[in-house]
Amino acid sequence: MPQPFELPTFYVPYPARLNPHLERARAHSKEWARGMTMLEGSGIWTAADLDAHDYALLCAYTHPDASGPELDLVTDWYVWVFFFDDHFLDIYKRTPDMAGAKAYLDRLPAFMPVDLSEEVPEPSNQVEAGLADLWRRTVPGTSEGYRRRFHESTRHLLEESLWELSNISAGRVSNPIEYIEMRRKVGGAPWSANLIEHAAGAEVPDVIATSRPVRVLRDCFADGVHLRNDLFSYQREIEEEGELSNAVLVLERFLGLDPQEAAEAVNDLLTSRLHQFEHTAFTEVEPLFEEFGLDPAQRLDVLAYVKGLQDWQSGGHEWHMRSGRYMNGADASARSVGVLGGPSGIGTSAAQIGASLAATLPQRARAFGHAPFRPVGEVERPPVSIPFETTLSPHLDASRAHVLDWAGRMGMLDPEPGFPLPGGLWNAGQLAGYDFALCAAGIHPAASPDALDLTTDWLTWGTYGDDYYPVVFGRGGDMVAARITTERLKLFMPLDAGVVPPPLTVLERSLADLWQRTAGPMEPPERRRFRTAIEEMCDSWLWELANQKQNRVPDPVDYIEMRRKTFGSDLTMSLSRIGRGDALPDEVCRSRPVHGMEVAAQDVACLLNDLFSYRKEIEYEGEIHNAVLVVQNFLDCGPQDAMNVVGDLLAARLAEFQHITGTRIPALLEEFDLDEAAREALLGYVAELRDWMAGILTWHEASERYAPRAPFGQDAQTLADLPAQMVRPWNTPAGLGMSAARLPSLLGGR
Repeated sequence: MPQPFELPTFYVPYPARLNPHLERARAHSKEWARGMTMLEGSGIWTAADLDAHDYALLCAYTHPDASGPELDLVTDWYVWVFFFDDHFLDIYKRTPDMAGAKAYLDRLPAFMPVDLSEEVPEPSNQVEAGLADLWRRTVPGTSEGYRRRFHESTRHLLEESLWELSNISAGRVSNPIEYIEMRRKVGGAPWSANLIEHAAGAEVPDVIATSRPVRVLRDCFADGVHLRNDLFSYQREIEEEGELSNAVLVLERFLGLDPQEAAEAVNDLLTSRLHQFEHTAFTEVEPLFEEFGLDPAQRLDVLAYVKGLQDWQSGGHEWHMRSGRYMNGADASARSVGVLGGPSGIGTSAAQIGASLAATLPQRARAFGHAPFRPVGEVERPPVSIPFETTLSPHLDASRAHVLDWAGRMGMLDPEPGFPLPGGLWNAGQLAGYDFALCAAGIHPAASPDALDLTTDWLTWGTYGDDYYPVVFGRGGDMVAARITTERLKLFMPLDAGVVPPPLTVLERSLADLWQRTAGPMEPPERRRFRTAIEEMCDSWLWELANQKQNRVPDPVDYIEMRRKTFGSDLTMSLSRIGRGDALPDEVCRSRPVHGMEVAAQDVACLLNDLFSYRKEIEYEGEIHNAVLVVQNFLDCGPQDAMNVVGDLLAARLAEFQHITGTRIPALLEEFDLDEAAREALLGYVAELRDWMAGILTWHEASERYAPRAPFGQDAQTLADLPAQMVRPWNTPAGLGMSAARLPSLLGGR
């Protein structure tokens, strides 16, 4: 059968190394698989199949420094996971049986208890027997935090097979954002990352396991593994197995490309994710050590983990080039990773690094080559249609009057000492034109007068902070001062709703007022979740500042995921949920359909905002955080093409929201057998998300905020020159070694 495309030139920046215990692992894994009855008589594999797949070679490449017994264990895990995939395919994917598949998957978590004192049931098939044996051999001596993470990633790996099965049943190809996020779980790379910790003997400390840098490293690793696998497995999955979960197919359908063009686009995304991995490892990991005060042993563990992730990428590529499981019969130039006339074969990957780096240099250079304040001219915005009617609160006019008074009392309409713009950030006319009360009235139409005022004030505060950070701490600014400012904001959100310190700035004063009015009536768990949403939004402003300082257009996946936070999606969505109580069980709130509809709605709002604000942000504000620019940079296309792609992506996310709420939410009601109160709460939440999207569109169409002109009453040249004029908050010293001199001013000592 001819190949559907030639494999592209891959970015492989690290040499692959081979573990010397390869032959031992080959012999051991075959014996183990035979003992688990995975070979002769299983109906899934023969011994010849296992030899051709050569999972021992995969593990010897991806864990080059593991001991012999550790390589045996890791190899057995990979034999098990690939057997599971083929076993599940054979039983449930070819003849979709959702009920049987769910029952099959529901039993598996019992064979990997986080609490080692729990009894394990008797296995009833090869998958259960293999999992019980591997868990028993792996987790003794590990921390509870590691066992919890490994249990969760394995459970996701198993359960998300239902997502693949439901898409096959519906004949549905997912959109790119949905695909990347779901592929991480069903594809198993986060699970592989947990095995890397074990093989390297380097557990990630619990205190940083959920931090942004560690999460980004893990997600970039996962995306790199999965996108690479999709390129090699396209022919097998799409042409032979009838799969629909493959990135090449996703981009074929979404961008209207032929298979070769789609393969090149997937490879570009793979390269971008590996660049993001490197950027995070070089710029965000070391500051994390200081922030959390890790001791030397913990720091070495984290660095060993990062090295393990790098080894896996290079080793995984080498294995894919040799395994009989995948399409790898490309011509010699592709097989040698771009080396013309250079060495090829086992042990020569280091010779290929230079050409690999050179081949991807244009993509890396584009990310740092954007010219701020570049004129973009007229770009036609694609039509945005949200099929939900906007209902406005009857208290809209009263809230408009209230927010002008509140912002004035908080000092938002007055100049602050040392502020770099004359006259302050906003004036009353600008605030009235922004019309945050209209947004609140659309997204929260059933609110009481006080609740609507509160929503309006939160929208005002979040937008003020979003404008404030780039002006005060932006290009050429002070990241130390920005971090201190952000950390101080957390002082004004006490979890006990108690006393706060005297505020020093408008942001602090207004946040203290809002927190007291909002958090006081909340129950502690709800208060903690609400504070987390605010903290994540504030921390995301620092991410934007770091990119701005480096003049780095973000990686597209990192951008989408951080955009939800910079837009304050969790904050604004949670305002309508205040007071709902706990009618919905936690397992329902954490379920895949509920999470899926939430992030789909968030992306609709974020992409909509980027469409409306593109010219204003790029031409007049010197911004780089806009989906149109990110797509333009990634696809190396013009503004209009990028604008159209973002419009298509918005429409796809909206269609996904409707698919989930129309098919999966009703199924969820039955799956959890929810009582009347819980059903009403969940369906009410769906209605609130519809109001949220419709209200945000109505506001964008009416607000003066996104008119293509310079903000803050300044012309574009003034803003372009601003870094040279400012950026010293509160008129404090500048220059090398002067950051310490600014701390007393920042902390209130005049």
